[in-house]
Amino acid sequence: MEKWFCLIGGGVLGTLARYILAGVVYQKIGTDFPYGTLAVNLIGCFLVGFFDTIFQARFLFSPILRVFLMAGFCGAFTTFSTFMLETGNLIRDGETLRAFLNVILSVTIGFIVFRLGVLLGEII
Repeated sequence: MEKWFCLIGGGVLGTLARYILAGVVYQKIGTDFPYGTLAVNLIGCFLVGFFDTIFQARFLFSPILRVFLMAGFCGAFTTFSTFMLETGNLIRDGETLRAFLNVILSVTIGFIVFRLGVLLGEII
């Protein structure tokens, strides 16, 4: 049960952090480019890389804190960070081709199905 509360708590904080950070960036820089989302994604990638390293290599924190920070906070802050973590894990495991395939397929097919969703939404 403790794990669920940590997941939910981290998720709520990650969601709020994403919303606030993106909003501040858009206010400061403008909305002619998705700077807020870019900032969130880049910070999320940094955080998930940092947290994964200290949890995997250093064992400085408890497993429940990993759930709170990685799955909860970072997961809600940006799923892009999870995408980067999984791609990085493939490279770490010697699966470089699969890592690049993950990037190419996720971005290319992701955009295609996004557009299909837009088209379906316009038809309905």
